[in-house]
Amino acid sequence: MAPRKRIGDLLVESGLISEEQLKNALREQKELNMRLGDVLITRNYITEQQLIEVLEFQLGIPHIQLYRQKIETKIINIIPQRLAEQHQVLPIRTEGNKLILAMADPLDYFAIDELRMTTGFRIEPTIASKDELQRAIKRYYGLQESVEQIMQNLTIRESEEAKPVVEDEDSPVVKTVNQIIIQAIQIGASDIHIDPQEDSLRIRYRVDGVMRTERTLPPHMQSVIIARIKIMANMNVAERRLPQDGRVEMDIEFRKVDIRISSLPTIHGEKVVMRILDLGSTLTEIEKLGLSEHNLMLFQKGINNAHGVVLITGPTGSGKTTTLYSALSKLNNEEVNIITVEDPVEYQLQGINQVQVNSVTGLTFAKGLRTILRQDPNIVMVGEIRDVETAEIAIRAAMTGHLVLSTLHTNSAANSISRLIDMGVEPFLISSAVTCIIAQRLVRRICPGCSTSYVPSHEEKMLLEGHGYTVEVLRRGNGCGECGRSGYKGRLAIHEILAIDDTLRTMILQKRSDNEYQNYATEHGLVPMIKDGISKVIAGQTTLAEVFRVTGNG
Repeated sequence: MAPRKRIGDLLVESGLISEEQLKNALREQKELNMRLGDVLITRNYITEQQLIEVLEFQLGIPHIQLYRQKIETKIINIIPQRLAEQHQVLPIRTEGNKLILAMADPLDYFAIDELRMTTGFRIEPTIASKDELQRAIKRYYGLQESVEQIMQNLTIRESEEAKPVVEDEDSPVVKTVNQIIIQAIQIGASDIHIDPQEDSLRIRYRVDGVMRTERTLPPHMQSVIIARIKIMANMNVAERRLPQDGRVEMDIEFRKVDIRISSLPTIHGEKVVMRILDLGSTLTEIEKLGLSEHNLMLFQKGINNAHGVVLITGPTGSGKTTTLYSALSKLNNEEVNIITVEDPVEYQLQGINQVQVNSVTGLTFAKGLRTILRQDPNIVMVGEIRDVETAEIAIRAAMTGHLVLSTLHTNSAANSISRLIDMGVEPFLISSAVTCIIAQRLVRRICPGCSTSYVPSHEEKMLLEGHGYTVEVLRRGNGCGECGRSGYKGRLAIHEILAIDDTLRTMILQKRSDNEYQNYATEHGLVPMIKDGISKVIAGQTTLAEVFRVTGNG
């Protein structure tokens, strides 16, 4: 085992902290009863990566990446959950009488001694990042106990007979489903996929727009897991041949979360997708949406008009709703009456009247919008324009002195004009009412914890030169515990904004093509989305691969 050195002395020897900083940190450690490493990181004396590197290079303690490890159930069971959480450790594998252990603090000799006596194994510590370790402990121990109980008790097959198993709040099935949802929220997933396969049940999360498999369960757990989710969402448990929709509102870690649930029959059983809407999310200020200075000026000009239609376009999951709500919160004050009609209400805004579409009672977008216009509004927000009826009412509302904000599913700003015409909206209505169209996509942001500079490849230089840029150095993420080794953490938007001027209005009346709208707008100030994306690549915020992935350009 590594020689018994103290972490503070090692950091001083390495020149990362001074003696004075160590004394301050030791004093604070005693007061707060924290680990010394945590105190040093909290006070910004060192980063977690620096701590890991010192332990790895100075003492030869290997750094382990937990996301790469496949840890068997029998290994997890060697250390009780209480001790794993108390000492922040996770068993990885055994080699004879030796237990390889991932630790947040591999110099915690008290923990090593206690675990040696508890397990009977000789402990060999490795170091893992604290966040990655906490996630892994929750992942393995949180589900392990419930899964084992289900496996022992799973003699019931039919969903009607299984009802007591899936309705009792203390049952292992309920605990398992709750744990899957809690874990998704903790890592910031937007969707949970329960995927039945021929020989397993896959639990997958969508994080920052990208899918990843989080866990694989035995296939015969499928029926009780899906029955539990259906009961939560007031869906028909017995109906397995038709698609169903439901929703559930939960309080998780003092946050209100709305979960939209959809089931779909597949050849291996029902697939369930849960879309997570965090009702307690804080809204992004309009200045923090990632709009360039030019685009921010155009957007603010569009939403500060007394009347007209402002459209935000893009595919599902491109951040349209966030942009829409940011605009609403900017416009929200006591002097205006703002009413929205949405499906669903994703954020609850103080001082704004929000209406939820309800297909069961017949409250559609069009019906809700008609009623809203009799409520003396200044600003109207329609969650989405889905049909010609909604589009025409929204446009006529704009022509009678209202500011209307809405979203549309199209590939570009210029394409929105053709889409409205294809829906059946008359060109003269579009040219009279639409003032501004914002198209956007979300790209993953480079993780600040492992961002590093590199010389772009020949292909990357050629791509950049093709768009008029010459760059010697770009940035990318190497992958660390903070970002789950992906090199990305969080997302930012890239945009293009089409401001409708008199020439474009004439072109709309003539039903010109998307390319003609696009070419005219580009010549008169529109910055194409690909260029906005590349400017954010050059600024070190994202990568070329991300920009080309979401724009489809190359």
